[in-house]
Amino acid sequence: MMKKKICVVTGSRAEYGLLRWVMQGIKDSKKLDLKIVVTGMHLSPEFGLSYKEIENDGFSINHKIEMLMSSDTESGISKSIGIGLIGFADVFKHIKPDMLLVLGDRFEIFSAVCAALIHRIPTAHLHGGETTEGAFDESLRHSITKMSHLHFVAAKEYRDRVIQLGENPKNVFLVGGLGIDSIKKLNLYSRTQLEKKLNLKFKKKNFLITYHPVTLDSQSSDNQISELLSAFDMVDDVNLIFTMPNADTNNKIIVKTIKKYAKKKNVHIFDSLGQLQYLSCIQYVDGVIGNSSSGLTEVPTFKKGTINIGDRQKGRIKADSVIDCDCNFKSIYNAIKKLYSISFQRSLKTVINPYGNGGASEKILKILHNHSIDNILKKKFYNL
Repeated sequence: MMKKKICVVTGSRAEYGLLRWVMQGIKDSKKLDLKIVVTGMHLSPEFGLSYKEIENDGFSINHKIEMLMSSDTESGISKSIGIGLIGFADVFKHIKPDMLLVLGDRFEIFSAVCAALIHRIPTAHLHGGETTEGAFDESLRHSITKMSHLHFVAAKEYRDRVIQLGENPKNVFLVGGLGIDSIKKLNLYSRTQLEKKLNLKFKKKNFLITYHPVTLDSQSSDNQISELLSAFDMVDDVNLIFTMPNADTNNKIIVKTIKKYAKKKNVHIFDSLGQLQYLSCIQYVDGVIGNSSSGLTEVPTFKKGTINIGDRQKGRIKADSVIDCDCNFKSIYNAIKKLYSISFQRSLKTVINPYGNGGASEKILKILHNHSIDNILKKKFYNL
């Protein structure tokens, strides 16, 4: 029997971290044949050449598609989408996969799914149905949903939303959040091991910070990151561990501002921590600060607090461990004070992650093995 050829596309460190165990399952399967296409930030020195992490985990990359322009302007990102579309057209013609497997909402993935649609390749989409009102990822995610054929979602509310978009409930599967699988499966570093790996010493107070551009916000990235750093000026004797932002519009000013700030504060900067170091780090910090989705989907499993700044994640389901605040230094500082409050710290002991307890990867693999994709390309709009 011919193996079902599954082509996985990944364009960022965070996305690969979520996909890893599904990829491993496909690789180990006797019924499925894994093909890996790497693009976007994975291939950029500016973002840590994170494709090497994929190879270090034992995977063979079949194709690399260079698509990122050096410019982080609206024009540059738009052109990157076009370059990606051309690259995926060539790769899909060569690989001829039976199915494309993608996760999330980034513009690199949008390019891949557009090309797959024209090539009549069915797409399985992971983590659809979510909302992030502060970023254009919101529109890209729902567009990817409409171009996809199988849907693996992280919560009931997200399943309902995918069906609301006209997708057949028979092809929409509630599996939970993928990030929890890595927390359960990886052997996370001890404090001593991590300090050696990162070449730093944890202090009495420590924060892990990731701040991405808010692509639909009228407030400039320069102003936003300055407000965050001003809040840190009001906190004494704290380790600030920064991971750099995604390749979105206006990311460069955020990087530049953080690097300038690092000269006067106890700041540690990493282009990419990689999933193992990132998750290990969460264990030993007081909280995660910024506007990354991991603060909502993964950090609650560690019973740690998240300070979620601004509108980038607005609309996503949140655990009680998430403190929302506005993007101004006073609001952020008040959130930090709340994080350290006795009542909040006590409440963390009973926090439940709304994205589940793990097992999403195994559920996805079972469906990939058993669900027929015959005649799946012609979709009928499902009316509620």
